[in-house]
This record gives sequence, structure tokens and C-alpha cells, in this order.
Amino acid sequence: MTMEEMEAKKVEMETKYDMVSGAHTYLVGFAHHDRLYYFMANFAELTAYLKLDRASSKRGGMAKLRVRVSSEQRHLLVSSGKAQLLGTADLLEAEARYNKGENFEKLVTERIAGERWEKDNKPFWECGDIRLGGIEVQVKFDNAELTNEKTLGRRLAMLAAA
Repeated sequence: MTMEEMEAKKVEMETKYDMVSGAHTYLVGFAHHDRLYYFMANFAELTAYLKLDRASSKRGGMAKLRVRVSSEQRHLLVSSGKAQLLGTADLLEAEARYNKGENFEKLVTERIAGERWEKDNKPFWECGDIRLGGIEVQVKFDNAELTNEKTLGRRLAMLAAA
């Protein structure tokens, strides 16, 4: 794929995702110098932190969107005050049975939303991961998959059939 084709695919997937997402705001976490930070973004702002990636051929080789906060972006988010300190990065290892993203979502749900966290598999088009002030918020940790071609295709097919 050429750079132009990759950018077109990224924009296409972002547009489709935004059309069907049940969230209106995104809370993105990252580690920086052994500290854990988060920032809030609307979807237009989130696109600056999305990268087009591909699953391995063993997993179908499909395109996917990942949340990736570069080291330069981390520095700017922290130095500008847009990123809020949540604690030390070792909080991501708080419960060994969960991965970093799940530990981050648990931490955000309990500390920021003030609710008890339970792992679930609700699709992103139904709702966000938490509600803050009546707004659906999708929680993602750095390097998390936002969506992939297969999931987007299934959701759009469901909408077309309805």
C-alpha cells in the first residue's frame, strides 16, 4: 500500500467508526516517565493519536486502527497541562489477571467515574466504557486497538439490514 492509500484507508475507517460509535468523548491514557496520565478528546482530536495498523496474516491481515501516543505527543500533553496525572505507572500492573488496558479502564472507572468496574464485552456502538456527566466516554490506553475492518463491516451490515 502506498502512503496515499494508507492515509485514505485510515480516513475511511475513522469516518465509519465515528458514524457508528456510541461514545461522544474519549479518555486516553499513557505512561510517561513512570507516571500514568490521561487526557480527554473529542473524536476529531482523537484522530491525531490514531494509526493504521494491520493484523498478522494468521489473524486475517485486516486493517485496524490503534490509539498510539508518540513520545513527542506525550511530552506536549504533559507540558501543556492537557494530560492529567492519575498516579504511578505501576498501577497498570495492579491486578495480574488483567492486561494494562483493562487495569487502566478499571482505574478510570473507579477513580474518575466513581463506579464499580466489571469487565464486559459491550460493543463500542452501544455505549462508551463509562458515563461522565451523562456523556458516553470510550476509555483507551496507549497502543489499544480502536477497531478493525471486520468489526466495522459487521456493524455497517447490521445497520444496512435494519
